[in-house]
Amino acid sequence: MTTATYTAADTALLVVDPYNDFMSEGGKLYEAIRPTAEASGLFDNLRKILPAFRAAGVKVFIVPHHRSRADDYAKWDHLNMFQKANIPSQAFGEGTWGGEFNPEFGPQEGDIVVKEHWAQSGFANTDLDFLLKQHGARKLVLVGLIANSCIESTARFGMELGYHVTIVPDATAAFSHEGMVAAATNAPMYAHAILKTEELLGQLG
Repeated sequence: MTTATYTAADTALLVVDPYNDFMSEGGKLYEAIRPTAEASGLFDNLRKILPAFRAAGVKVFIVPHHRSRADDYAKWDHLNMFQKANIPSQAFGEGTWGGEFNPEFGPQEGDIVVKEHWAQSGFANTDLDFLLKQHGARKLVLVGLIANSCIESTARFGMELGYHVTIVPDATAAFSHEGMVAAATNAPMYAHAILKTEELLGQLG
């Protein structure tokens, strides 16, 4: 009999950046992530994970990127490459369709929406750690985008804060195959478990 590793008592599912610009056809970044999303089975696997975790009573945390505004980086000293690239494209634009949550993969009633992160980590300068502790979460399961940036950065930060971290590679995607390889290469350095969707569901209490 499989031990229930993930239960409502101590687990949180973190869904990172489920915006239309990433997850909906016509989104500004949809075509960029589509090859790896199709290769990993991202969308089909999220369709299994999300309802299963909600049905089990596991808290779902939406971990969103900052919604873009035209003057976001005025007079900033240290922009990273993604922030620079987003100045002309304005992905996840505030008040735009692309900056709305995908209706299928975004928050549902009872989910918790965390404050938006500016760069890659869902913990840095947000209330994620505080909210997780308020809900008794000790184990984090991360799904969504992007595997080798926001997923990895959030997972690393979570490990440093003392959480048990699980990565689900077939419920993530990246901007390139190389990005997926980089994420897979780095994950054993910080993740306590690396599971395929079916393995994860088999350990869900």
